[in-house]
Amino acid sequence: MKASAACPLEISLGVIFKALKYFKKIDFLRCIRWVLAAGIAAVLVYLPLDFFEFYLYDLRVELRPTSSISPQIETVYINPSSVQAFKGMPAFKEHIQFLKNLQSEKPKALIYLINPSELEGNDADKALFVKLSESFQNFYYLSNTDDLMMRGEVGKLDLPGLLKDIRVLTGPITYDLKVFAQDGVTRRMMLTYQGNILFHPFIVSQLIPERAQPKNIRGHFDFYDSEQTYIDMAPAGSFAKIPFVDIVRDNFTKGKFTDKIILIGTDLGKSTKEYIKTSYSRSVTAMTVTEAHANMLNTLIQNSAPKSVPPWVDTIILLVMVILSVEVVLAMKPLRGIFVLGFTLFVFTLGSIIAFWFFGFWIKMAHPILGVFISYYFLIPYRLIMENRKSWELSQKNKLLTQVEELKTNFIGMMSHDLKTPLARIQGMIEVVSRDKNPLSEEQKTAIKSIRRSTEDLLNFISTILNFSRLESEGAHLNLKSKDINILINEVVAKCEDLAQIKTIKIITELEPLFSLKLDPDLMRQVILNLVENAIKYSPVGTEVKIKSEEKDGKVLVSIIDQGAGISKDELPRLFMKFFRSRNAKSSSVKGSGLGLYLSKYFVELHKGQLTVLSEENKGSIFTIELPLA
Repeated sequence: MKASAACPLEISLGVIFKALKYFKKIDFLRCIRWVLAAGIAAVLVYLPLDFFEFYLYDLRVELRPTSSISPQIETVYINPSSVQAFKGMPAFKEHIQFLKNLQSEKPKALIYLINPSELEGNDADKALFVKLSESFQNFYYLSNTDDLMMRGEVGKLDLPGLLKDIRVLTGPITYDLKVFAQDGVTRRMMLTYQGNILFHPFIVSQLIPERAQPKNIRGHFDFYDSEQTYIDMAPAGSFAKIPFVDIVRDNFTKGKFTDKIILIGTDLGKSTKEYIKTSYSRSVTAMTVTEAHANMLNTLIQNSAPKSVPPWVDTIILLVMVILSVEVVLAMKPLRGIFVLGFTLFVFTLGSIIAFWFFGFWIKMAHPILGVFISYYFLIPYRLIMENRKSWELSQKNKLLTQVEELKTNFIGMMSHDLKTPLARIQGMIEVVSRDKNPLSEEQKTAIKSIRRSTEDLLNFISTILNFSRLESEGAHLNLKSKDINILINEVVAKCEDLAQIKTIKIITELEPLFSLKLDPDLMRQVILNLVENAIKYSPVGTEVKIKSEEKDGKVLVSIIDQGAGISKDELPRLFMKFFRSRNAKSSSVKGSGLGLYLSKYFVELHKGQLTVLSEENKGSIFTIELPLA
């Protein structure tokens, strides 16, 4: 017979129970913290931090190892020495001679950053200059104008008159004035505008054809109607500055310019238009425009433009950093939390630097760093409020516990003190009965001895409680006197003889002659008495208890050795704690308060000594008192 299928209700209930079990395992408090972190990250991701971000970008650029420079780029300058040599700015005649001297070099491209229409000379000179320019494979005038040709425009940038046949390219210098960092620094170059290829990729494509396509250029991104990339900028002076006058006078090594891209510009210091600001320097003359174009060409030749990681990677890093900060602030101890956050920031910063320096990847740092600080400083007040509240609650509990402890101590002290009076009366009556002239029967004598032992045990117990109570409230004070500790040992042995005879235990003393010590006789007698009584009480009938004293390494050692049940290894660390009794002690018929060893250790340490124990189960124990001679 087939089993009937489970009904839908049973299936639904099973799913619900499984879901409930799953939800029980969820740490909802942690989920709330993570949701809070996600909210902070969501707000931060839309916060404009370009100025701070590009400041961190510039730091990485400035501190990184020097970028490699392509040997295919040369820069030629009309500088003050050239002006001085020609008694003024070079005219068409000097430029004609310049071109003639370079004809035999056959450069790959000759780029004028100087406007030919501003040169002085007659029409014949202009015509000859144009004719010579046409003899070069790639001769261009680079217009730095920001007025770019739009799609469909023709002849907008042509030079006037006889110079109109000179080919003109546009490759504007970008300045972060109204976008990005808004600090006037040049960090980007334009590759295309409205689909038209601009100067830098066009020239480099003469050497490397695939660079004509922006998709083959590392780090390219869309910006309005253009495609751009960041410049792998080298420090100013990375490209050799060749004086214009040296070439005009044929003062250069032959073959130096063969198959090279030659840029001709000015470095006269007359106008800020000749210079740009860079990531290395905010000075208005930080780098010449000519060298800036050389850096752009070098970036494309090397294909080494910094590449931003995808936005989702930056968002994940931000979210992780904020979650970590929230967890640290709300869940960790402050000192450990600060260390974890500091170490995390250090690792993140180091990782971002390594990624930029060695792999050319630009990880955004501003938002994660701000996320850490905002999470820390905004949530710390909440953490302090919660900590103060908890501290206040603990303070109130502590006050209550202190009051209860005082009441307990007072009660114990009062009860113990009041119990001593009737005990003293009982002991007095025992003595009266013992001295009575009428003889007592053996049964009566045994009863009297039992009563005496019981009262002595109770009196010792009460004295221990009183000592503990006094110690807790007032502390102990030493009343130091010169005393031979062997005398104290003999006094204790004499007092314990009756207890030892009852169990037929033999007390053996091996006492070396010792010098007198500065000690409190009452306290030290109490320590030795407690240890000897314990040895007798917890030892089997018919065994031995040995007491030894000796001087060793500037210390006096007193050892009490028994053949009792011993103490297990797991209990030894707690043996001298308040109210602790071992398993063997609890299972025996001997009653105790668990305070004797605690007080003994306290009194020995008050003498700057030590009380130690060596013990094994079923092999007995050795308690050793160590007291310094000085």
